[in-house]
Amino acid sequence: MSKNNKVKELFTAKKIAIPIIIGLGVTAYLLYSKTNWEEFSKVKWSIQCFLWLFIALIMMAIRDLAYMYRIRVLTSKQISWRNSFDVIMLWEFASAITPSVVGGSGVALYILNKEGLSPGKSTTIVMITALLDELFYVITVPIVILFIGTQYLFPIELQKEILGFTFSVKGIFVLGYVFILLLCLIIIYGIFINPTGFKKLLLKVFSWKPLSRWESKIDSIGTDIITTSHELKSKPVLFWLKAFGATMFSWTARFWVVNFLLLAFTPVGNHLLVYGRQLVMWVIMLISPTPGGTGIAEFAFQGFLADFTPLGLAGLLAVLWRLFSYYPYLIIGVFLLPKWLKKVYA
Repeated sequence: MSKNNKVKELFTAKKIAIPIIIGLGVTAYLLYSKTNWEEFSKVKWSIQCFLWLFIALIMMAIRDLAYMYRIRVLTSKQISWRNSFDVIMLWEFASAITPSVVGGSGVALYILNKEGLSPGKSTTIVMITALLDELFYVITVPIVILFIGTQYLFPIELQKEILGFTFSVKGIFVLGYVFILLLCLIIIYGIFINPTGFKKLLLKVFSWKPLSRWESKIDSIGTDIITTSHELKSKPVLFWLKAFGATMFSWTARFWVVNFLLLAFTPVGNHLLVYGRQLVMWVIMLISPTPGGTGIAEFAFQGFLADFTPLGLAGLLAVLWRLFSYYPYLIIGVFLLPKWLKKVYA
């Protein structure tokens, strides 16, 4: 089987259809059971309303542009603006059709490799993007809590059993935060402190018989990681400021989509609290077993942000939020993937 066909297996019609079917089912439920259409009929569709909706769309555009800029910075502009669009859209597409606990990082490695980066450099770039994303979260959470406290951060009663232990929303949030912090420390150690030791660890893992057929490839990737690590450690401070600045713009724009959607329908008294609840909600979505968090995200939105929505419209706004922030990547990915495959295998 050719590599082209193997990649197509990652994006089969079945895998694309699953999140769409789940999403349509949840959407129908929220619109039918959780939406007060009498209240919706009272919504004033003013110029101001459409302006806030338009700004919410602009936030999504800023999010993607910041991601594109970051990938260009991290690859030293080896990837053009046009190709960075393909990379980010396909990366998001992969994330949209895989469970949130898995994510699209594995596909991202492949995409970067086919855009001309070595396997080791692709691996390092994906690890660095993960590090920057997690660092943003690790730094932002305590700052937001410093301003708003924790009293109103956990509005819904939700329990989840993890490894035999039952956690509340607050417990899941703390557990998720600690996990993200540990992930940051592991990446920092593997890339910046001891890449040689990291390579040895990878080789030890892949010396295990079921994984041994990839051992020689991992050896080559490990060597590339060491080389890329030396390159990254020599980068000036401005390089990291640009990369982290792009990360901040991207994530801030992503979260502010919700704030502007709410403003389209109702005044928002405490924007920082809305932002803080999204930080908590993001951890809940991370443990979602459904593709792209479909289903879980809509219910989480209703649970965490119902306090800020007009009476009876939380379900409708949850659907609108996903229409802005999730489904466009499915649509773009479906059209972009065949063209991209044709380009890289030309």
